[in-house]
Amino acid sequence: MRIAVTSKGTDIHAAVDPRFGRAAYILIVDSESPDVEVIDNRKNADAFKGAGIQAAAGLSDRRVDVLLTGYCGPNAFKTLQAAGIQVANDANTFGTVEEAVEAFTRGRLPFISEANVDGHW
Repeated sequence: MRIAVTSKGTDIHAAVDPRFGRAAYILIVDSESPDVEVIDNRKNADAFKGAGIQAAAGLSDRRVDVLLTGYCGPNAFKTLQAAGIQVANDANTFGTVEEAVEAFTRGRLPFISEANVDGHW
């Protein structure tokens, strides 16, 4: 399973960024291997609009299965849903990327069925 986590840094010990589209980085953790892919999302983070949609499209291109983040707006959520990527919010309450992935794999981060913030939050 390929798990994307919004992050403030470039390794699994970095804090989870509560924002999805405007997170500085998105780390993709492969549950089957120790590999971690780092996506520099700063271009999307600085975008005037559409940051979440662009970030979601990037995850779709990388065949991500799950997104762990803090908040996900309606347009990004719809794009993720269309790509078949499930979303679990409140990952930022677990601290680091590593801790969020562990919480998810232990069933402590359930999937959501709708966005948890308004657009342009």
